[in-house]
Amino acid sequence: MQSKPGWRASAVPSLRCTVVNLVARHVLRAQLARTPGPAEARRDFNLFTRLLPCPSGVEMRPHPLGLSFAPPEPRASGTILYFHGGGYICGAPQTHRALAGCLARATGRQVITARYRLAPEHPAPAAFDDALCAFDAMEEMGTDPTEIILGGDSAGGGLALALLARLCADGRRPRALFAFSPWTDLTASGDSITANAARDRILPADRLEDLVSFVTGDGPRDDPRVSPHFASFDAPPPVMMQVARTEILYDDTRRMAEKLRAAGGDVTVTEVEDAIHVWPLLGNRLPEGRRSFEDVAAFLDTLPA
Repeated sequence: MQSKPGWRASAVPSLRCTVVNLVARHVLRAQLARTPGPAEARRDFNLFTRLLPCPSGVEMRPHPLGLSFAPPEPRASGTILYFHGGGYICGAPQTHRALAGCLARATGRQVITARYRLAPEHPAPAAFDDALCAFDAMEEMGTDPTEIILGGDSAGGGLALALLARLCADGRRPRALFAFSPWTDLTASGDSITANAARDRILPADRLEDLVSFVTGDGPRDDPRVSPHFASFDAPPPVMMQVARTEILYDDTRRMAEKLRAAGGDVTVTEVEDAIHVWPLLGNRLPEGRRSFEDVAAFLDTLPA
């Protein structure tokens, strides 16, 4: 792949990452391929993430918006408002405690993981409405928008980007945004959906249609509140995204970066050669995960004052 400004690529996968890729492909992907519906997906996701505790030294406590993660040594300004992934049908603040705790420790910033309503009981744009309410609540608690950093993974990354578009339109730009493997186009128009169908380590491409149906119900799939690929961004703040080249959602990141740059945004994309979708969910268990958190910390530390 040719190098492009704002794009960085990693080396070959670590041994530990290679083992995780194999297990994910032959166990987790097979399980997702036969999962009947949201109830079973929530059960399996909750069971899996119970194995991923909050890292030691990070204080996890209840917060009006969800959960708060305080770093052992606060060293930087700004608060991270984070939206969990789970395809909009599963996940919760507690399922991402390992990821959020590692973020807090690496960045030296408080991380707030916000809850939002899940589909299909609450189809789009319910999640977006809750994300906007979470941002509003932080303002009401006294946090200036310019001190809020948006973050998210998978569906939560797409949710953060959809929220960013609205905030830019409203003149309430946050300080920055970062996302791990964001899901940004529920119309599935990216070439990587088919090009990486046999390469993706965990997401079965042939179940994507089922998932989108749960999320959108009878609503439009190109609604920018659920598919920020179709949103307009007015002078967006700096954005960093991370993605694996083997993901079916690879183009969701690539095309979003192009869109944000066309709108005048400063965008950094880090690609890993081969990893599972949202590998930072495993916390610091992978060298690639540790580098992800270090890269986010470096990105935030170099933001303009």
